[in-house]
Amino acid sequence: MAVQDLILAIRDGLGWRWDALSRRFENQASPEWARHVMDQETARLVGDLPHGRMDALEISGEKWRNFGFRSYQTLGFDEYDVCERPYASSSYDLVIVEQVLEHVLWPYRAVRHLFKMLRPSGFLLVTTPFLVKIHGAPIDCSRWTELGMRHLLAEGGFPLDRMTTGSWGNRMCVRRGLQWSVRLIPWYHTLRNEPTYPVVVWALAQKDASSD
Repeated sequence: MAVQDLILAIRDGLGWRWDALSRRFENQASPEWARHVMDQETARLVGDLPHGRMDALEISGEKWRNFGFRSYQTLGFDEYDVCERPYASSSYDLVIVEQVLEHVLWPYRAVRHLFKMLRPSGFLLVTTPFLVKIHGAPIDCSRWTELGMRHLLAEGGFPLDRMTTGSWGNRMCVRRGLQWSVRLIPWYHTLRNEPTYPVVVWALAQKDASSD
């Protein structure tokens, strides 16, 4: 057994006692354990784009405000219903919807509207949870694996061969996430990925240049 496997086995065996001990070391200024790898990977994906020449829209959040886009706009989840209509057709080079699609009743409609908001060759960045507890804010409706996310986006108009997807999670993070949000303790929490226990899923999809 590898050393990491042994450590995980010990942590799993201690169960709630390990969880209680770890809470003593959490720092609210630290990133969320469940989202740390996802945040790094999505920042890398967007960073590899010509983002300095992009007009970006973020729905429900301001995390990307200072990323260096040519222009940046944000819309609150409560002020714009993405299932109802496109906000502005063919107006953006990048639309970002983080932790949004699981909260909408009509995700296919939402993706179709997001597709229409993009200029030809524009990009959609999506992140969603998977193995996490229900969190009604105000409602919680859906979960997708990487494969499921790819085909949801394809149904919305995005070519399958112009998508990059990823996921991250492990059993220990799943168990902790069912209790409370956990801040990353680098020397204490593992960032090892167990593909059959995804906690978060993400995708970057590009609209075809000939689409409108």
